[in-house]
Amino acid sequence: MKLMVNGEAHEVAATTLEALLAALDYEGDWLATAVNNDLVHKSNRAEFQLNDGDRIEILSPMQGG
Repeated sequence: MKLMVNGEAHEVAATTLEALLAALDYEGDWLATAVNNDLVHKSNRAEFQLNDGDRIEILSPMQGG
C-alpha cells in the first residue's frame, strides 16, 4: 500500500494505523496521529483501517526551546 507519512512516500504492508507505527518504529504514548487531517486517538489506532493513498501525520513532542 502506498501512503504519505509526514510528507514522505512509503510503500508498506501495514493495514492499520497501529501496524504502520510499529513498522516505522514509532513508539511511545505521547504520539499524536492524524489520517487525512482527522485526528486518530491512541485507543482507535488498532482498528483504524488505512487505505491506499492516505496521508498520515505522526507527531511526537520535543524538548528544548
